[in-house]
Amino acid sequence: MEKVAEYIFEAGMLKRVKRSGWWAEKVESPESVAEHSFRTGVVAFVLAKMEGLDDAEANRLCTAAVFHDMHEARLGDMHKITARYIEMKRELERRVESEQAAGMPPPVRKSVLGALDLTDKERTILKDADYLECAFQAKEYLDIGYKGAQTWIDNIGERLKTKSAKRLHAKMKAMDSNCWWKGLKKLD
Repeated sequence: MEKVAEYIFEAGMLKRVKRSGWWAEKVESPESVAEHSFRTGVVAFVLAKMEGLDDAEANRLCTAAVFHDMHEARLGDMHKITARYIEMKRELERRVESEQAAGMPPPVRKSVLGALDLTDKERTILKDADYLECAFQAKEYLDIGYKGAQTWIDNIGERLKTKSAKRLHAKMKAMDSNCWWKGLKKLD
């Protein structure tokens, strides 16, 4: 149980690791990796369903999204400027993930490490979910005055692969990020 508890404590570190790319846009307190991973899970589930996957596959992608940045508890969030100079290889991420899961009961370890063993189609949907979550975050930052976030939205739109992600991205761009609560206020 100790190793399981340690893993869960380490996952909590992601609540304190900030998404560092936003500092280049002068966002003083950007969202955490944990916040990003949560919404990426929601987006991954929705995209999976929109792309015709069944519930089990959608659940699998939601799970993969929760774990997709777990290595950042040890490596931090490396933004694109840093990536220009330091190449983060998938092998390094897998090594960190393997060390993080070491010592947990074998069925737990196998499932945690297997969460990111995806088919090509699943990997494409997960990557689109990861990008799309960032685009939604950029839209929220844009709507509160961070004008540079528009570049993020545009660049992400060019990287999306699935039809559903492209359609959702196009719709999101035209919306106000506060639209979801309009009309929900209880008036006396």
